[in-house]
Amino acid sequence: MDETTDAGSEARTTLDGSASDKFAHLSAFQRDLLHALDQRGPAKGLAVKDAIADYYGEEINNGRLYPNLDALAEGGLIEKRIREADGRTNEYELTELGRRALSARRAWTGGASA
Repeated sequence: MDETTDAGSEARTTLDGSASDKFAHLSAFQRDLLHALDQRGPAKGLAVKDAIADYYGEEINNGRLYPNLDALAEGGLIEKRIREADGRTNEYELTELGRRALSARRAWTGGASA
């Protein structure tokens, strides 16, 4: 997979429209990040990275991971916050918009009901 195509100016733009519209404009990698967060719940970036690396069967570099997490946060699909435990580590969690986007996608693809 070409890592240079996953994030960029289009990915960093906050998209207008419904949750399903936002989801439709994401790269496959960004969609996989949402699915990983849906499965894990709130998680540090390294935990998300490990989950994605296990799924892909290959190492994921930070230069690919964090710009895409930032783009999802800027789009309102995930929340990025500093963990209180150490005051410096970022933690990521699906927002309600992100959950609705996943639900709409599952309904469209014939997965679990919306």
